[in-house]
Amino acid sequence: MMAAGAALALALWLLLPPVEVAGAGPPPIQDGEFTFLLPAGRKQCFYQSAPANASLETEYQVIGGAGLDVDFTLESPQGVLLVSDSRKADGVHTVEPTEAGDYKLCFDNSFSTISEKLVFFELIFDSLQDDEEVEGWAEAVEPEEMLDVKMEDIKESIETMRTRLERSIQMLTLLRAFEARDRNLQEGNLERVNFWSAVNVAVLLLVAVLQVCTVKRFFQDKRPVPT
Repeated sequence: MMAAGAALALALWLLLPPVEVAGAGPPPIQDGEFTFLLPAGRKQCFYQSAPANASLETEYQVIGGAGLDVDFTLESPQGVLLVSDSRKADGVHTVEPTEAGDYKLCFDNSFSTISEKLVFFELIFDSLQDDEEVEGWAEAVEPEEMLDVKMEDIKESIETMRTRLERSIQMLTLLRAFEARDRNLQEGNLERVNFWSAVNVAVLLLVAVLQVCTVKRFFQDKRPVPT
């Protein structure tokens, strides 16, 4: 009976939204992903707030455009250049520990004069505050019930499951980006193959017409012109 009550309390804690407490800190920053079109000869920057003493992982990938490359820079809230990639197709960078403030991420396509780029990037936060949040659901269980339920085992199992689910979502997102890049590359190759195939067919038809006209001129009767 006590085990059933503990399971019910745990389910309620997972399903109900967290209660805001006066004086509590700001809510944790969520992971995010974004896909945008970077025009030729342009530079575009994004700003992402980060808490202090956390881990920030940045992944980006060029999934469309000629060359599949872009310049990438990452600056700290103090303006310190942390990462500088030149004409890369993809990259993964981790900042740990982070500083409280806005990080600046810039994608530069100024080296390309005619080709725009389709860029995907993802931001993954791993904050130390997650451990404190996991402790909160244990308070929903009465002390007497904790005698029959191994709370530490339940917390460890939930934390492991949550970590694996988050990692699975990140891997699926990255695989979708790879799939989009490969699809764009194949569609570009198909367009080039179709174009040059049409050019070759046109040249063959032109050569065939010229050959027919040339052979026809050889067999034409040359009658003397009357004087």
